[in-house]
Amino acid sequence: MKPTTSSAETHDRVAALIAEHRGQKGALLPLLHAVQDALGHVPDDVVPAMASALNLSRAEVHGVLTYYHFFRREPAGRTVVQVCRAEACQACGAEDLLKRAEQVLGCARHDTRADGAVTLEPVYCLGLCASSPAIQIGDRLHARVTPERLDSLLAGVKEVA
Repeated sequence: MKPTTSSAETHDRVAALIAEHRGQKGALLPLLHAVQDALGHVPDDVVPAMASALNLSRAEVHGVLTYYHFFRREPAGRTVVQVCRAEACQACGAEDLLKRAEQVLGCARHDTRADGAVTLEPVYCLGLCASSPAIQIGDRLHARVTPERLDSLLAGVKEVA
């Protein structure tokens, strides 16, 4: 991922969020969520301030930030397509769906298309294990996705994006 350089305004917003969460027990996850809600992502260059304020190492903050698939270190595309890669989905064809999504969207996994229209993310567990394979487009979950259904769903994404 390319480094993100944040503006003074961004740092001020993050400082206000840090002040709001600093005294909270177990503040790191709520703070990361708040920063992402405010900015759309958690820029790498705000990690040191969060770590210092919460008396954590930068490595601890970075570890949490990169462990959870829902945190972004860069802005996402206008539409986010997530393909579940957990075991149940993998057993039911998720890898083929992910490859197909890359072809249809013209976007590599873990990447945002150059026009900023779509981000394609492999994720680990969308919580629909009994209805595998699963994908999520924006905030909408889709279960038992076949290659044909994927094409239909992604056609809608290409039209909107």
